[in-house]
Amino acid sequence: MRSRAHHPSQSKSQLTLSAVTKAYGDRVVLDQVSLTVRPGEKAAVIGENGSGKSTLLRLLAGAERPDGGEVTSVFPGGTGHLAQTLDLAPGRTVQDAVDLALADLRDLADRIRAAETALGTGGEPDPELLDAYGELLTAYEERGGYQADARTEAALHGLGLAHLTRDRTIGSLSGGESCRLALACVLAASPELLLLDEPTNHLDRRAVDWLTERLRAHRGTLVVVTHDRDFLERITSTVLEVDRDLRTVVRYGDGWTGYLAAKAAARGRWAQRHAEWREDLARTETLVAAAGNRLDRTGKDPGQGFGKHRRSSEAKLSGQVRAARRHLERLRAEPVAPPPVPLRFGAGIATTERGGAFEGPLLELSGIRVGDRLHLPALSVRPGQRLLVSGPNGAGKTTLLRVLAGDLTPDSGTVRRAEHVRLGYLAQELPHSPVRLPLLSAFAAGLPGLPEEHAEELLTVGLFREEDLTVPVAALSAGQRRRLELARLVTRPTDVLVLDEPTNHVSLALVEEVEQALAGYPGAVVAVSHDPRFRAAFPGDRLELRRAPWFPPAVHARRRAERPA
Repeated sequence: MRSRAHHPSQSKSQLTLSAVTKAYGDRVVLDQVSLTVRPGEKAAVIGENGSGKSTLLRLLAGAERPDGGEVTSVFPGGTGHLAQTLDLAPGRTVQDAVDLALADLRDLADRIRAAETALGTGGEPDPELLDAYGELLTAYEERGGYQADARTEAALHGLGLAHLTRDRTIGSLSGGESCRLALACVLAASPELLLLDEPTNHLDRRAVDWLTERLRAHRGTLVVVTHDRDFLERITSTVLEVDRDLRTVVRYGDGWTGYLAAKAAARGRWAQRHAEWREDLARTETLVAAAGNRLDRTGKDPGQGFGKHRRSSEAKLSGQVRAARRHLERLRAEPVAPPPVPLRFGAGIATTERGGAFEGPLLELSGIRVGDRLHLPALSVRPGQRLLVSGPNGAGKTTLLRVLAGDLTPDSGTVRRAEHVRLGYLAQELPHSPVRLPLLSAFAAGLPGLPEEHAEELLTVGLFREEDLTVPVAALSAGQRRRLELARLVTRPTDVLVLDEPTNHVSLALVEEVEQALAGYPGAVVAVSHDPRFRAAFPGDRLELRRAPWFPPAVHARRRAERPA
């Protein structure tokens, strides 16, 4: 969460990258990227997990410096950067977060008061001091300084944080509450440039709708990383794809549909160039080989006449061979590679040998109470059942899943699990990993044998490339760490999956593939998701929770056609 405030003027605003290169160690993320975002433009950033989307935002925000090239970010109206985590110590408070976000506006207000004091000392006012005072007032008014507190309250309310007291510590907030607080603070500062990294993670539908309208009304520039297709389509028609294979950023117009069409056309042209190169290579190799067979070891062709005619034929044939060989050398020196094969999640989800042999419920809860976060009289999960847990932020959805997974012991009530049942849990929050632990070692943790023995299994899942296996987990993007958790989940046999926001940090293409894998999974699935497309495609029962004061939660089945999109 980062914000800078100045006098806004879009005519002076500028956001460009010129031949920017950024690497982490020997891994180049962006290579010679040039890009311009126009003042007032709203652009969505997409790309494969680990392609460099968050890196791009940090460069634009000035939070990181490029290794080469230049980033120009000039916004007199300030810059607000929402990272994927709230960078505040656990002992700090909600009020501290608000004060930090509004620090520049508060500084402007202090300077206005100081100028008023200086002007009120009596005598003829100093013209220069009067002009400076006027500029301060104009800057404060154009930044909406007088409405800052009202905007803060509106943002907290719109994002489902109205229940937070200002003395609550950051450490006492849930992961979702921390992320929503960071977003509320960035919006409260009302900067001209908004750089938002996955802002819809942890938001329920009502909060997403509020955020969408807030961003559509934003008169400044917006660059937002998102994996939420609906959100993307509602706020922008400009798509910036960070291409991991080319290590560059490509602009597409006409929204998501235009992006898909242009991407498919570009891939088709690339495939055609590769095919033409292969054909030319094969044809030239055949020509050179055939011509070589026609010449004897002295460079003569015994089948070509006598005397002058023979010498003429020899020279002509030798010239053709030399030209063909030069062309062959060029083809081999400048190959046209095939289009890179995108990562595809092609794995099924492992199940135990018992499969559907369980009799009775796999999980049973009764009289569950967890502080003021959850009160659930009863719940059972049957073999093969599909259950989607719904409700607004703060209704206790994550708390319920943690109780089901055995990650949280309730204050009261009982939790019964069928004998020998195996449960897989995908938590909403990404686990903290040792800095030096490589990806492959993290995947293989708890499995027999050396990590190298499990490399093929991980690569078969289709979520990582071979060059990723040695990258430290701490150096992975949030999306890549999410993929790691998915890989661990689907390769360990289970009878029931408990999934908390499974599409958070996950690329658009991967979401559909995960849905297909879940559809073929014979075990039970309990999921929480605010993703409207995931929810619309999810079959089975719905459990709707309410915020306190509680009403008895209702579990009911809906036909797919009856579910809201």
